[in-house]
Amino acid sequence: MIQPDTLADLPVLFVMAARPEYGPALQARITPLMTGIGPVEAAVQLTAALAGMAERPRLVVSLGSAGSARLAQTQVYQVGSVGYRDMDASALGFERGCTPLLDLPAVVDLPHRIPDIPVASLATGASIVSGAGYGGIAQDMVDMETFAILRVCQHFNLPLIGLRGISDGAEDLRGLSDWTQYLEIIDGKLAEAIDALEGALARGDIRV
Repeated sequence: MIQPDTLADLPVLFVMAARPEYGPALQARITPLMTGIGPVEAAVQLTAALAGMAERPRLVVSLGSAGSARLAQTQVYQVGSVGYRDMDASALGFERGCTPLLDLPAVVDLPHRIPDIPVASLATGASIVSGAGYGGIAQDMVDMETFAILRVCQHFNLPLIGLRGISDGAEDLRGLSDWTQYLEIIDGKLAEAIDALEGALARGDIRV
C-alpha cells in the first residue's frame, strides 16, 4: 500500500500517471502513487489509495508532463486553475466544461502557490491534443489527470497542488518519442519544484 512522503514534517502524497515521467531525480526524492494514464484511471486509483490509508496526507501533488502550444517546452508550471475539457452538456443549456447538476464552475482555481514557479491554466481530458487541436482550448496547457485528481481531493477535503512540465505541443505529434524526448529534462525540473515546495512548506509560505 502506497504511503505519503514527508516534506517539512508534513505527509504529502505525490500522484503521477506513468513511469516514463518518473526519472532518477524524482526517484531520489519521492515515491508517488502511479495511477495509469487518463482521468478514469487517476480517479479510481487515487480514491482507492486514499480510502485505504490509516493516516491520510495533508496535501496531494499532481505532477508529470503536459502539452502546450503556447508555453515554453521543458519549463515546469504550477497549475493556477483546471477545467474538464471533455465535459460538454451545452445541448442541455449548461456551460461547456460544467458537469450537469454539480455545483462547480467550469474552471476551478487551485489557491496554493509555490514562490518563483510560473503559474498556468490547465485543461484535463481523455484525448491527446496535437497541432490544430489546441485551437479550441482556452487554457495554457493540457493533461489527462489533474481535474480527476482534484475531484477526488474535494471528496476527501484535501488541498491539491499541480506541477506540470511541458513535454510537447510546439509541433504536431507523430509518435510516442515526441512525448518522451524531453521527459529526462522535465524530471530534473520537477525535482527542483519539489525542493521549492518543501522550502515553502517549511517557511509557512504554503499552509495546509
